Amino acid sequence: MKSHGHLTWELVVLIVVILLVQGIWLFIDARHRSRWPWLWGGWGLLQFPGPTIFYLLFVRKVWKVWRRS
Repeated sequence: MKSHGHLTWELVVLIVVILLVQGIWLFIDARHRSRWPWLWGGWGLLQFPGPTIFYLLFVRKVWKVWRRS
């Protein structure tokens, strides 16, 4: 029997793990760079992948590295 619109517990666990890993990584990296770690870590716990994309573009400035290559 198919159930549309309901999340399985495996999917919920996967989503929680992804958000935790993202939030922890953003917090640790922002703390090393002194760039509002609580803001980035908290935002990383709420949604995916927006915070990581914005962090890489505006804090890590990966676009400058790509331009040099």
